[in-house]
Amino acid sequence: MNCAELREYVEPLPNVVVARTNKFTCSDSGQNIIKNDIIELDLNRIVVAACTPKIHEPTYRAILMEAGLSPYYFQMVNIREHCSFVHQNEREKATEKAKRLLLAGINRARELEIVPRKEISITKSALVIGAGIAGMNAALDLANQGIEVYLVEKEATIGGKMAQLDRIFPTDDCGI
Repeated sequence: MNCAELREYVEPLPNVVVARTNKFTCSDSGQNIIKNDIIELDLNRIVVAACTPKIHEPTYRAILMEAGLSPYYFQMVNIREHCSFVHQNEREKATEKAKRLLLAGINRARELEIVPRKEISITKSALVIGAGIAGMNAALDLANQGIEVYLVEKEATIGGKMAQLDRIFPTDDCGI
């Protein structure tokens, strides 16, 4: 895939203020470039064409927040796995596919909106269904963490199958 060709492709597109190529965008220096561009060029949307968003998207969203921009104004385009890896022997096809993905990412970025953050108070509580050995242990573990527990059992007694046993292996203790 030809990264210089990708940059030349996106530079003249509407609303594209700056396009850069960087082999290590997720590194500290790459992150600083993005952060400085947001501040110095007064950018309001960021598109990064690189590798998987699963690993790096939180990093880039944090950069936007550090620069004073909503983290929801970020769009990532995965050209490594979707283009370089799957078309590694077809450089021209990989580049053309990356161009289409980049165009889609840029168009999507134009439509991004702030997602309001809302904090909701919660009461920590849990419902444990079944008062057998596992249910009672789960309820005790949760209660020991300060969580309010509701333990529900359909039978008249607790203990599940354990309550039906006369003796328990290996100690031969009474099961009742």
